Order: sequence, then C-alpha cells, then structure tokens
Amino acid sequence: MMLIEETAVPQTALPLAELKIHLRLGTGFTDDDIQDPVLETYLRAAISAIEARTGKILIERNFSWTLVGWRDATGQALPVAPVRSVEALTLRNREDEEELIDPSQYVLEKDTQRPILRPSGALLPGIQVGGTAELEFTAGMATDWGSLPAELGQAVLLLAARYYENRDASDGEGYGMPLSVSGLIERYRTVRVLGGGRG
Repeated sequence: MMLIEETAVPQTALPLAELKIHLRLGTGFTDDDIQDPVLETYLRAAISAIEARTGKILIERNFSWTLVGWRDATGQALPVAPVRSVEALTLRNREDEEELIDPSQYVLEKDTQRPILRPSGALLPGIQVGGTAELEFTAGMATDWGSLPAELGQAVLLLAARYYENRDASDGEGYGMPLSVSGLIERYRTVRVLGGGRG
C-alpha cells in the first residue's frame, strides 16, 4: 500500500505569525521575513509528525492511495481520517490497463476515526492478481488554520518551536515528541485493530 500526498498544505494556511509570536521573535525590522522559509519548514515538519502520530489529516488536501488487494471487500478502511470525499476509484490490471469505477458502485462511510469505503452492492470491485486499485480522495479536519481544534493547533506550534530551538543539534536531541505535545494529541490518536481485526 502506498499513500501519496498529491497537494501540500497551502502556505497561506500555515500559522507563521502565530509561531513568531510563540517564539517571541522581534517584529518591525526590514528583515522580518528572512526566517519565514525556516519557520515554514518546521511548521510543515510538525504538521507531518502530528498527522503520522494521530492518523488525522489536519489541513484539507488531496491524496491518492494505491493497494494490491482489499483487506475486506465488504468495506475497506482508509489509511487516514477524516476523509471528506472520494474523487475516483481506478483499477489497473497487470498490463497497466485502467478501469475507472462508476461512483454508483461504492460509497464513503464518513467517520472521524476510521472512514470506510463500502460497496453499494455485496462487494467492492475485484482487484486482479498483479493489479492494483488507486483511490483518490480529499481528507482533512479543517480548510484553514483557524478552524482546527485549539489543542491540535497548539501542539503544532509547540512541536515546530521545539524543532526551531533545537535546529543546531547534531545528535538528534530534541527531535522526539515532547510530553506536552503528546498530551495534547492523545485523544485524537486512532487505535489500530490488528490481528484478526478489519482495516
């Protein structure tokens, strides 16, 4: 399985001003924006780390997910949440021939923890041996920074600040998930059901 982020978090959605205030960086100088690319890098890294830890996409964007078989053809759990819409489902055979599946054959069961692609009938369309299915979808908790839950926004700022303040560390110290951040994101983490569980 391979999940690809097709669109990045828009620069306009990044809380650069909030991070500068959090870091108590000076303002009013002609070189105010010199640090912006550095701050943007750490904000993107913090967002990525929190999304990986929680399984939740913070700012809405587009993804594609390729898999070689359904774990459960009566309902395939999606790799991230919340999924807002499914744009396309395409099957490819081993000769790389494509078949775009009619949207009437499947439905998105929305869920903030575990969204599922369900068949309209008994089973999802079959994936041939040696073939793949590619799902294109839009996921995200918010379309802009101000619409995020406050604790997730604060977690991103804390983690980005930690990355920024430890940017000169050569031994990797300071790049783990601080307890203050873990506490803020804990209730958003998705519990994975393995073994005999579906998903």
